[in-house]
Amino acid sequence: MTQIVDFALVDAVLEETGRREKRLRLLPSRVVVYFVLALALFEHCSYRTVWSKLTAALTPLALVRPAVSSLTRARRRVGAAPLRRLFETLAGPLARLGQTGSFYRGLRTVAVDGTLLHTPDDETLTWRYPKRAGEGEQQFPLFSVDIRHPQ
Repeated sequence: MTQIVDFALVDAVLEETGRREKRLRLLPSRVVVYFVLALALFEHCSYRTVWSKLTAALTPLALVRPAVSSLTRARRRVGAAPLRRLFETLAGPLARLGQTGSFYRGLRTVAVDGTLLHTPDDETLTWRYPKRAGEGEQQFPLFSVDIRHPQ
C-alpha cells in the first residue's frame, strides 16, 4: 500500500489538515490512515483481521496488537479530513490528454467492470436488457457491464 500512497504524502495531508499527533503515540496518525485504507480494501473483515493483514509482513518485529477500542479511538482522533484530502489529491483520471486510447470522439473512455446499472423501462431497451426474473413488474431492467480480460 505504501507503494501507491507513500509516507510523505500521508504526512503532508496530516500536516495540512492539522491531524498530526502532538505527542508520541502507540498508534500514530500515519498508521491510522493506512489502517482506514486497509479497512476499505477488506470491507468484510473485522478490525483485528485487517490489522493482521496490514502488519503481516512485519511479524519479525513482534508488534503489539492494539485492542479494537484503541483502533476505534484512533480513527475518531484522526477523523475524516485527512482521508478526504488524500482522496482529493489522488483521485482523477490516469490518462493524459492526447494519450492513445484515452479518448473517443472527444470524450474520455472509461472501463467499468462488474457493475449493474438500472435502465429505463422502455421496449427499445428491454429486448436487450431484460427485467430480472422473480422481481415483479415494477422493477427496471439491469444493464450488466462485464469486461472480459484476455487470458
